Amino acid sequence: MHEWISDNGQTPHIEVDATVDGVEVPAEHVKEGKIILNIGHGATSNLSIGNEIIEFGARFGGAPRQLTIPVSAVLGIYARETGQGMIFGSEDHPEPDPDAPKDDGGRPRLRVVK
Repeated sequence: MHEWISDNGQTPHIEVDATVDGVEVPAEHVKEGKIILNIGHGATSNLSIGNEIIEFGARFGGAPRQLTIPVSAVLGIYARETGQGMIFGSEDHPEPDPDAPKDDGGRPRLRVVK
């Protein structure tokens, strides 16, 4: 996706869950547990996108920083110019079905349909 956005002359950004173990980003730029990062070639140095880890150098307020982001912490990637991209869902914590029957505790419950 990064390549496709870049090849189309747009700027790739990722949204990262900064609370995931292994995320190394500038804490002062984290808001509500998340950070949005420009991962375009012009904004990064030594960008490495692997199957498990994304690593690169970037400047924040003129100061160079090295960032490490586990791929599992990436919530989405999109083009800054259009907002088009992909949002990644959590397979471990799927969104509840709003139409599922609820028990008194507000949790989904199973029911027999005949």
